[in-house]
Amino acid sequence: MEDNQTLSQRFDDYQPSKTIWFWSVVGAAVLTMILGFTVGGWTLAGTAAEMAKTSAIKARAELVANLCVQKFVTASDASQNLAKLKETSSYQRDGFISDGGWVKLAGMKKDAPGAADLCADKLAAMDAIPAHDVSQNQTNGS
Repeated sequence: MEDNQTLSQRFDDYQPSKTIWFWSVVGAAVLTMILGFTVGGWTLAGTAAEMAKTSAIKARAELVANLCVQKFVTASDASQNLAKLKETSSYQRDGFISDGGWVKLAGMKKDAPGAADLCADKLAAMDAIPAHDVSQNQTNGS
């Protein structure tokens, strides 16, 4: 009569041992961790701290680069400097920006890492100095 049980009845009657319960729980925990770290986006504290530090450095470089571009384009000799920058080889442009002092901000002891490169890239992408920036500088200076 026991051989004639349905699957549902056999499932209801099944009583797993403590060993099966233990290994099932261990397997579920391991599978959860594998999925969490690979697909779920989980990180360890050290990785999260490193990611936050990298993001802060990039954000600072972006801010300084934007201020650098503003300082560059509002200078009285901006058009000539833009022409010189474009004549400079791409791998030396960050040095041109640093030497010109456009990447330096008040209170900064040293340049923000990557800011000169970003500034040079943004400036090199310009076709000409925007006219409105130069006129605003002359209006504010008068």
